[in-house]
Amino acid sequence: MSSSLFTFTVKDFRAQLRQLVLTGAAVAVGVAFLVLSVGGAGALVRSYEQSAAADVGDAPVQVVPRAGSPLSADAATRAARVPQVMEVAERLVGHANVIAPSGRPLDDRALVTSIAADPALRWQRLAEGQWPEGPGEVVLDRKSARRVGVRPGGTVRLTKADGGTADVRLTGLLDTSASNTLGGQPAIGVPYAQVPTYATGVRAERLDLGIAPGADDLAVATAVKKELHGKVSAFTHAGAVEDAKRSAGTMYAIVMTAALSFVLIAMAVARMVVTNTFSVVLAQRARHLALLRCIGTDREQILRIIRRQGLMLGALASATGLAAGAAACALGTALLAGLADLGPIEVSLMPGGWTFGLAGAFGVLLTLWAVRKPARAAATVPPMAALAASGAAKLPEPGSRAVRESVSVLMLVAGAGLLVLGAFGGSALSLLVVTLGAILTFFAVLRYARHLLPPLVGLLGLALRRPFGTVGRLSVQQLRANAGRTAAASSAMLVGVTVAVSAVTAIGAAKGGLDTLLASRMPAVFTLDTDAGRVPIDAVTALRAASRELTVTPVRTATLTVDGRKTLVAAADPAGLNPDAEGVAAARTLKDGEALTLAGRGSTLTVAGTRLTAVPGAASLPVSLFPEATVYVTGATLDRLSPSGVTVSTVLLNPAGDTGHDAARAAVDRALAAHPEIRIADTGSDADLIRGMLDRMMLVVTVLLGFSIAIAAIGVAATLMLTVEERTREFGMLRAIGLAGGQLRRMLTLESVLLALTGALAGTLLGLVYGTLAAHSVLAGHVSPLEALASSGGTALTVLAILATTLLTGIAASVVPARRVRRMVVVDALQAT
Repeated sequence: MSSSLFTFTVKDFRAQLRQLVLTGAAVAVGVAFLVLSVGGAGALVRSYEQSAAADVGDAPVQVVPRAGSPLSADAATRAARVPQVMEVAERLVGHANVIAPSGRPLDDRALVTSIAADPALRWQRLAEGQWPEGPGEVVLDRKSARRVGVRPGGTVRLTKADGGTADVRLTGLLDTSASNTLGGQPAIGVPYAQVPTYATGVRAERLDLGIAPGADDLAVATAVKKELHGKVSAFTHAGAVEDAKRSAGTMYAIVMTAALSFVLIAMAVARMVVTNTFSVVLAQRARHLALLRCIGTDREQILRIIRRQGLMLGALASATGLAAGAAACALGTALLAGLADLGPIEVSLMPGGWTFGLAGAFGVLLTLWAVRKPARAAATVPPMAALAASGAAKLPEPGSRAVRESVSVLMLVAGAGLLVLGAFGGSALSLLVVTLGAILTFFAVLRYARHLLPPLVGLLGLALRRPFGTVGRLSVQQLRANAGRTAAASSAMLVGVTVAVSAVTAIGAAKGGLDTLLASRMPAVFTLDTDAGRVPIDAVTALRAASRELTVTPVRTATLTVDGRKTLVAAADPAGLNPDAEGVAAARTLKDGEALTLAGRGSTLTVAGTRLTAVPGAASLPVSLFPEATVYVTGATLDRLSPSGVTVSTVLLNPAGDTGHDAARAAVDRALAAHPEIRIADTGSDADLIRGMLDRMMLVVTVLLGFSIAIAAIGVAATLMLTVEERTREFGMLRAIGLAGGQLRRMLTLESVLLALTGALAGTLLGLVYGTLAAHSVLAGHVSPLEALASSGGTALTVLAILATTLLTGIAASVVPARRVRRMVVVDALQAT
């Protein structure tokens, strides 16, 4: 019996294969997306590992300090005394500034690195030119050289450690594309002996050791560690590479989690497509299933037949998806190799064999899970159904309706409560609470989709009656008559569009409210930054001379004993600060003898032997004024606490009156023309940088979620194909009474568009609500999400592009079914059962 049942299952599956092709395609796309996502995440992490390994260099033995402790000043000398050590190169790093032709330094502080005298111990990569050999010679990274307009052989101006500047010859360009240490900032390479001339804050980060030919590198590393009394870590080259790669583990987990979240969304849509398709197919075969019951097949055997057919479909679809995923990975690898300048980094998107195995298994298990509900419903078809007329029947819904309704209501109420709490509660976990509320309410909406989506189809259909006449009315009537099937097909599109629009709305609102958000947190638009930790008095005087364009607020600091601990105390005139910034209002009402503290500790604190009253509550103003400060007091209080030890550590600048940002920045540059060592931190530039990151994030999210929309479109096409099978006689009758083949094709196209557009519009409405509430939780009341969206620039266009994409996918999904209908022979169609 088991053998004959299996044979029947295979034959029956082959007979249905044409109906299930598109269903399998949905699973195949999901599996291919899974393979490509894992491959891409792995390639990103491997490139990071290779970048970390590239920074290690080629030295056979390397010495690094233990965490939290620097290398001792005599570490290089003592390491050189170890037998078999032939050469020691100390890696020195510090900071300097590259001066632009305008006379002002680049906004980003440059990292100065030492170039080892021995070429074998150099860890940097030279892209062009020659290495610097003596005084007055340097190399720059390629980007900084372009920014200051200099080529190898030309002259570039740098700041010096003593506060002056020097014109030096550029001998070559560094390739920092594969360096985690040097990438993302200006980089300067100078001979080892010249580092103290140009750099401030010089420190030794590592020792690179050259050893005698044939020497045991592990033995030398052990001897060096012993010589330095075990206060360091000594590695062979291989050990140093492995140590550098360890940090990639955390990055891999983060990247993989992000990638798999999009995969899970796509696979959830695929599951909905499979469930809907099998439900339709089994409903169409209800009489066939009843006949099987009549000849002795029990419910358990019916279940086994359907589950095995699901297993076969999942296996075939997963195999196809694995092949497609492998092809996509190979193509992506070839494109990266041919188009991207990755330096020494070798990138392959092809994941390991275990990924293919797990992805295939996941596709099969997903299909089995998806057919579970329709299989249970089909198994309850009674034998008496064999006496019913042929055609599709409605399968009974498994489980208790009361339980389903109770769960749906509970999810809706709990989710709505979490949405409100997260959006307006002001908690640090507000965004997480909103996300949980969105998930719960969305699942509840999906459960009520069969009641919500068909009326929406009717509303959309009102707009089709006049331009499409009879064809439009027939399309709407068909979709509303099959409410369950319409809701199931549209729900797949609903999922993808809801998530996409939610993400786009939240990111767009964050981008639009960025200026207001930064203004609410930053006390000034411009902040001066120096390596020396103090601003010269003549620079402050020059800035104050531009009082028409600038409001100048020096920040004075002193290191004092606060409750027994050395603490940096800051003071500034709050009248010149941004009144909306956190803590400024409290600072304006602060009295002499009172203090704002970062930790909000106690009611009093003792500063330099003087008792001060601590204003209740923690305040971020001290660290906003100067990063190391934790206590803020009035100017008079600071003068009393430290009459002679006060330093102007920085100066905060805001545009005065109606002065615009660009005019204010020009005034700052003019005033500081004689001080190239002073850098200017500009919140406007920071905002532009964050906007660029948000734009790239929006693009990535939209593209990744496009897979979900594509799978949903396949589901719409699958539903239409099955509808064609079911409605063959109806189509023949319509042709017989005068409806042309082109009109039938338009009718199916309209049905497809309505299915896609209904889910898309409902998803857009939900996405706008979820995204707006998420943005409200992030913006924390500093700006209205609606105002932020209005000023975000491009968010509305992106949402419209998503809607347009779903419209096009609806049209594309109707192509094959409409072609089949148009080719029908009327006589044959009328004879169909």
